[in-house]
Formats: sequence, structure tokens, C-alpha cells
Amino acid sequence: MTRTASGKRDALRTFNKHVLNPVMLLLAGRRHWYAAALRHTGRRSGRSFTTPVVAQPVADDGFVIPLPYGTGVDWLRNVCAAGRASLDVHGRHYLITDPRIVGAQEAFPLIPARLQRTWRRFGIEQYLLVRALPADEPT
Repeated sequence: MTRTASGKRDALRTFNKHVLNPVMLLLAGRRHWYAAALRHTGRRSGRSFTTPVVAQPVADDGFVIPLPYGTGVDWLRNVCAAGRASLDVHGRHYLITDPRIVGAQEAFPLIPARLQRTWRRFGIEQYLLVRALPADEPT
């Protein structure tokens, strides 16, 4: 990746974090919305955070979450450090565990072909694979 592409990606990430994500959180996790709400705890601060993500359910009781900004984002480092988080997806609440960063070779067989094409077009190369346990309370 060139410096220009990297700079554009950083600018987009900053815009999303400070402008788009707060708006997305108004709908994330709701029944008819595509984005999920990931709730995690800061690894240093201990504060609770909520981050909008795309979470695709997979057959063996888990989710695949694309990592369009790579593996250095705070929410991912928090989830991996804790080994768990919670996820609100389509009006359902899940406890997620066993976070594992995987490549497209491992993630793509688990997801529909239309998502494979979309995520490939966006150049997403890494994914978070998690196990999920349904929680009692609906979101």
C-alpha cells in the first residue's frame, strides 16, 4: 500500500470514529439494521465502550467480523486482550468468546458468496472469528 492509500485509510478511519460511528450507534444492533453493536472493556482504562461493526453469523455458533482497518484498532485489541465481549446483532444479545484473527482463506468458506465478493472488493484481508453464546436479555 502506498503512503497516499494509507493516509486516505487513516483519514477515513478518523472520520468514522468521530463522526459516523456515533450516528451508527443509534441503530447498531437493532433488529432490521445491518450493523452490530460490539460492547467491550478498555484494556488499560477499564472503561466500557461500544463500537459498531459488521458481524456475519456462521454455522458453528459464532460470527465473522471483517477488519477493514487492520488489526491495530483499539476495539480489536480490547476484545483480544479480554478474550470476550458482548455483541448485539439484529435485536439479539450474544456473549462472544475465543476471539481469533484469521485470513480470508479461513473466513470465506464460512460466509455467503455475496459477502465474499463485497469484502474482497473492499480489500479486506483479515477477519475476527468469535464463538457466540446467546444471552437471555433481548436488545
